[in-house]
Amino acid sequence: MTGDTELRSVTEVHVAPLGYEYDRIRSPVLEYGADTLYLLADPARGRAEYHDRLRSGLTDAGVAVRSRSVELSDMYDVLGEVTTIADGHADDIVRVNVSSGPKLATVGAALACMATDASGYHVHPESRPHPIETTPRTEGMRLAEQLPSYPLETPTTDQVRILEYVDSASSEAYTPKKSDLIDFAEERELAFMRRAEPSNDKAKFALLNNRIVDPLAGNGYIEIEPVGRTKQVSLTETGENALRAFRHKL
Repeated sequence: MTGDTELRSVTEVHVAPLGYEYDRIRSPVLEYGADTLYLLADPARGRAEYHDRLRSGLTDAGVAVRSRSVELSDMYDVLGEVTTIADGHADDIVRVNVSSGPKLATVGAALACMATDASGYHVHPESRPHPIETTPRTEGMRLAEQLPSYPLETPTTDQVRILEYVDSASSEAYTPKKSDLIDFAEERELAFMRRAEPSNDKAKFALLNNRIVDPLAGNGYIEIEPVGRTKQVSLTETGENALRAFRHKL
């Protein structure tokens, strides 16, 4: 028997920014019995000797350790990577360590939990020795505390596709118009257009404004500039960051 009634094993997946920590990453992975650990490593920050010990020790314990290259000082880079990992493990348990990296990585990881079904947790260390070049920033694990979950409103798949189209179609010589967005939505059969089946151009523009343009402009993701009788659409810096953060929806 297959389909929805088929039994499957559930994987425990952990995600942790790789800052200057060892026990804060290792202990909860072993405590929760994680099957897979994604380490978000920043090539620009280099690697400490204990990073190799962390990977090899967890691998020896039966944990599948996977690395992802991420700019940990970029909140949106971390947010986008964590949401992508969570989306790829939609049927599994995903826990995100928000205490193992620098501050902006913590914010990005926490926001990713709000935007997905992943659960965030904060590890309280037992002590804080130094220097970090040769010794992890903290030692031991006193408590791994699960964070409360707060839902975060995210752009729909259709809205992210429109953001990507505006980004790819824009140049110094040309900026997409609302009519271009309608043509793109019809050509790619985006859900908001396909399901409504508007009967004329006036209905198409009203639908585009209601489902796409107004919400994106209201969140500061796009700007609308009247040029003659047309209205040109461009991404804001916030919109570019939103595209990076939610590109997994594509």
